Amino acid sequence: MLNLQRRIRGERSSGSATASATPATAPQSTDSRSSDDAAALSSGRVSIRDKLLVQEVQELGNSLEEVPSCHVHFPSTSALHQFELTVRPNEGLYEGGCFKFAVDVPLEYNNVPPKVKCLTRTWHPNISEEGSVCLSLLRQQSLDGYGWMPTRRLRDVVLGLNSLFSDLLDFDDPLN
Repeated sequence: MLNLQRRIRGERSSGSATASATPATAPQSTDSRSSDDAAALSSGRVSIRDKLLVQEVQELGNSLEEVPSCHVHFPSTSALHQFELTVRPNEGLYEGGCFKFAVDVPLEYNNVPPKVKCLTRTWHPNISEEGSVCLSLLRQQSLDGYGWMPTRRLRDVVLGLNSLFSDLLDFDDPLN
């Protein structure tokens, strides 16, 4: 037992001697290593949302070829989680109109629905004066059973917003 205590004391004293001999080099290597790790982590991590969006944006492009009344614009190609949707209805009460929506996909996507705001001031029973959109698939809890589920995709959101100006125009359950 005494030998073990002497060894421990000896290691401490020799360890402190080596530590005091090189105080300037130890923090530099630790700091540079931590900054390198932080840079590698920040550049190497890709969120689940971003992985899903890469796939869904390609699918969305193919789907919109069938829907000429919708156009998606990505202001920044490095930020696929924020885009603008333009809807130009070709039938119904809003025929000939041009309605812009800002779509923001949160980091928790696909467990949480995208946030949508109408940028065009309009009178619509399902769009408030502030631009809030009342669409069941944009809510996690919906009374009609068509609320957001992780199996839904951006394509569903775009088609739902397009349908607000034709099929889903609902005067019986207005937001506005």
